[in-house]
Amino acid sequence: MNRRACKLHFEVAPLKIVRASRQYLFDDQGSEYLDCISNVSHVGHCHPHVVLAGQEQMAQLTTCAGFLDDKMVEYAKRIIETLPDQLCVCYFLNSGSEANDMALRLAKSYTKNDHFIVVENAYHGNIATTLDVSPLKWKKMGTVKKDWVHVVDCPDIYRGKYKEDSENPGALYAADVKKIIKNIQKKHDKGGIAAFISEPVMTAPGVIIPPKKYLQYVYRYVREAGGLCIADEVQVGLGRSGENFWSFQNFDVVPDIITVGKPLGNGYPMALVVTKKEIADSVMEFNSTFGGNPVACAVGMAVLDVIKNEKLMSSAKSVGRCLIDGFKAIAQKHDNIGDVRGMGMCVGVDIVKEKGSRKPAKEVAEILAYKLKEQKIIVANEGPEKNVMLILPPMCFTCDNARCVVQAFDTALTEIELGSSSDGVGVKDEQRISVPLNILTAPPGLLDEDSSDEDGPAAKQAKYEEMD
Repeated sequence: MNRRACKLHFEVAPLKIVRASRQYLFDDQGSEYLDCISNVSHVGHCHPHVVLAGQEQMAQLTTCAGFLDDKMVEYAKRIIETLPDQLCVCYFLNSGSEANDMALRLAKSYTKNDHFIVVENAYHGNIATTLDVSPLKWKKMGTVKKDWVHVVDCPDIYRGKYKEDSENPGALYAADVKKIIKNIQKKHDKGGIAAFISEPVMTAPGVIIPPKKYLQYVYRYVREAGGLCIADEVQVGLGRSGENFWSFQNFDVVPDIITVGKPLGNGYPMALVVTKKEIADSVMEFNSTFGGNPVACAVGMAVLDVIKNEKLMSSAKSVGRCLIDGFKAIAQKHDNIGDVRGMGMCVGVDIVKEKGSRKPAKEVAEILAYKLKEQKIIVANEGPEKNVMLILPPMCFTCDNARCVVQAFDTALTEIELGSSSDGVGVKDEQRISVPLNILTAPPGLLDEDSSDEDGPAAKQAKYEEMD
């Protein structure tokens, strides 16, 4: 296996996971791990109701494209019931990448325009077209920004150019979008705006909650320019925000297109695009051999059953509050915790060199992930600088689980800050922290920074603006 191309969790000492149940993973040695990252297993690994629905349907019919399918119709009705009335046409696909690809196609077909606006450090999928609108992956994938892609600042009030103390940061960040739109209209005579695409809660850039009214302003500017608004709900939909079934509903906007991925099927290949009838009518033909097959729809309906019957949306709200309150409490004594942010069961803990600087501490985050693993807790370090500890667990996660995670963070950060790890040596000062010995065995370059300060987000954004 090409280790450079095929990313593993904990590359220094990878786990071999052989079994899972609800919010727990089990390795080949029988050890149990608390899973804080498997959002695809939306209602819990191997949920018995979901498994049974898939087994029963698989014994009857797996796929038979081109024929009437009652399960597809029933599932589409149940999804549409959760959405505003104008979002009423469903396209069935197999992954979030396919769904976002279809959304781009719909936008171009309806508007007859070619240009897309994306948020800095966004990620929307792993196929050619979606990688083109995923700035987070451009450097690693060797992708060159296309002329039809335009990057706007991430509305990050912690580390962005407009902070939490700015007057109306939502309007300020949205004004940058308006400026980009004017540049596109001025410089590109062959076509205007096709769409703005973003996650309503922006997980890929490091769990960024857009400031008040940001999406309202942006959606208005884009529509005034003739474009559409696409909400990527792959990671943050289906009740994960705790307040509403769809995350866009937390910001008082209604997108023209929404996309959802494999959480719909609890990990079974399933995805959806939902849009307005007039937008759907602009596409002459659509076909997916496997999308919306009877097994997928049976599994998808079972997932909806579990969300409702086990009150998982309400649970996401209460468990998310346990996580955020717990992290904020321990942040007072840990200088490496710069910010705690999130919504429902989507939480990010921003690890910094020290609070005052807000500078990302990638190495500390890397060590923290390994130390949590030693405590049998799986957490990912994500974001453009790999310094945000992302907690995006199955929705069956409990407040007891949340308290366990917060306590583990507290213990691990104390060890790191004091340089007193049982498996590490070193003294922490302003430039140095203790590094566990098992991490020191990593291949050369594993812990190297991906980019220097000179090539950081601000510098890259300036380059994008120059190109626009």
